Amino acid sequence: MSLINTEVKPFKSTAYHNGQFVEVTEADLKGKWSVVFFYPADFTFVCPTELEDLADNYAEFQKLGVEIYGVSTDTHFTHKAWHDTSEAINKIQYPLIGDPTWTLSKNFDVLIEADGLADRGTFVIDPEGKIQIVEINAGGIGRDASELLRKVKAAQYVASHPGEVCPAKWKEGDSTLAPSIDLVGKI
Repeated sequence: MSLINTEVKPFKSTAYHNGQFVEVTEADLKGKWSVVFFYPADFTFVCPTELEDLADNYAEFQKLGVEIYGVSTDTHFTHKAWHDTSEAINKIQYPLIGDPTWTLSKNFDVLIEADGLADRGTFVIDPEGKIQIVEINAGGIGRDASELLRKVKAAQYVASHPGEVCPAKWKEGDSTLAPSIDLVGKI
């Protein structure tokens, strides 16, 4: 079953954020746009490159009113240790949520239960708490924050312009489409 347009399920987790341990719940994902970014594990290989890329682009997401939440099945204590020992992870200003109980990984259907790890899952959530974008990558394939930023802009545009859709490769300022019978077979 697709998670698109479903509401984020209830959860309560602890995150490491700005030198503190903080509680994060599904309520924190409402009222603004959010990106929930699952990755397999701290202290690994592809994961720090992705999280650093998000950190390097975090200000752009913030300008759009988007909060990012990094999530792995590690604990919030492990997130702190990684933050304190890695130059790449030390750049992160967004919350790193610990999911040792697998609640979030199961809720978002990214749990690799045999390994106790999460798939590389990216979820864009609208201000009503509904999932608008789902992307799952195989473990060896890293994601690109600039492409995610483009998709978030498209999701925000479509949400604020009913009756319009963004075609492939759409970038902010490009033309959109207004689906109608007149377009059928003409694109």
